[in-house]
Amino acid sequence: MSEYNIPTNESEFEQNFAQKKPLMNPTEAYFESARCLYCYDAPCIAACPTGIDIPLFIKQIHTQNLTGSAKTIFEANWLGNACGKVCPTGVLCEGACVYNHQNAPPIQIGRLQNFATHDAIEKNTPLFQIGTDNGRKVAIIGSGPAGIACACELRTMGYQVDIFEAKEKPTGLTIHGVAAYKITNEEVLDELNYLTNQLNLNFICNHSIENEKQVDDLEKKYDAIFLGIGLGPTATFDLTKKEKNNVVGAVEFIEELRAKHHALKVPAKVVVIGGGNTAMDAASQAARLGANTVTLVYRRTKEKMGAYGFEYTLAISAGVDSIFNAQPVEILGNSEATGVKFIKTKASNGKLEYIEGSEFELDADLVIMATGQSKHDQFLSLINELELDDKKRIKVNNQFQTSNSKYFSGGDAINGGAEVVNAAYDGKMAAKGIHQWLNGNE
Repeated sequence: MSEYNIPTNESEFEQNFAQKKPLMNPTEAYFESARCLYCYDAPCIAACPTGIDIPLFIKQIHTQNLTGSAKTIFEANWLGNACGKVCPTGVLCEGACVYNHQNAPPIQIGRLQNFATHDAIEKNTPLFQIGTDNGRKVAIIGSGPAGIACACELRTMGYQVDIFEAKEKPTGLTIHGVAAYKITNEEVLDELNYLTNQLNLNFICNHSIENEKQVDDLEKKYDAIFLGIGLGPTATFDLTKKEKNNVVGAVEFIEELRAKHHALKVPAKVVVIGGGNTAMDAASQAARLGANTVTLVYRRTKEKMGAYGFEYTLAISAGVDSIFNAQPVEILGNSEATGVKFIKTKASNGKLEYIEGSEFELDADLVIMATGQSKHDQFLSLINELELDDKKRIKVNNQFQTSNSKYFSGGDAINGGAEVVNAAYDGKMAAKGIHQWLNGNE
């Protein structure tokens, strides 16, 4: 049973979707920063994909040098504010904090990071400058974290950069696919506007690239191209027999929620199929929108789920029920889904087997499929000599350069789906790879 009432206005929506990591006030930040031990070979730095000097930025907060602290963060991670909110810090920097070995709570690194970067954004503190124009142009395809980080890094080195985005607004999954209780739309866009104003980023939105002529034109116009295209829509498999109005993908559900807030209504009974972090986000958010029952169903055991433990706990605390070892067989109903038929499973010699005669049904007014995301096969097929691996991910070398030397890539397109912070790192390093390649350096 959901723990939440149906939100009828923005205030009630914000209450249901209260931020997991609320902004610290100066007193909280001062005392929390005082706890840091400034470890030699700090394990928190090693655990951060972007390698932020965490003890340094915390020391700068404690000495009230917020400008210096924000610069330390942004110099390592162009999405420093967003990552302070959405990163799974409990399994990254905070998970590596030495306090975990002393029966004491780890330093709240994510909230401190957000405190410093939010201050810079709010005050529009100038931290970066556009590099001297070097006469070269780079196209960025996709305006998610990887694309934004690549563009920012290139601008500081003097490149002209155009960022092409198929959707109406930039920022990729940061605004379209991250749970609303992790970061607000305003915070995402405020950070983007902050970077755009300093580095004069040029976004070309509502511009999808769909044919070979468009690709040829880009290759002629630009010296290098970065593919930050992420992943496609939710992957589907044949359960429905035919399309049903109330069967949606988890990513699409989250995107609609981020756009509509309390205007998005969910019915009484929701079934979420999947066991990853996106499934947890979808289930938790359906509960926070006031669904009477939200049932999460995964085909394997709880221990085999791809989701972080804390994400599962968050969903359960919102009132989500869970069923394990159940494989969906069919979505019931005609034009509208009325339920889902499952069969129980067991593991045998490492393989999943069905238990004969164990079928059961769950009633559902809405079925959310969190079954992974498809790849952009059709788009990638337009690019000559672009090699993909056996999972249809773009193959890159250690400079993030693809088999077609003019193209570089990073983020979910090369790793199949990871965190915002991983994409931010990839984009930054790909920019360095582009710079080295265009200047003839190995």
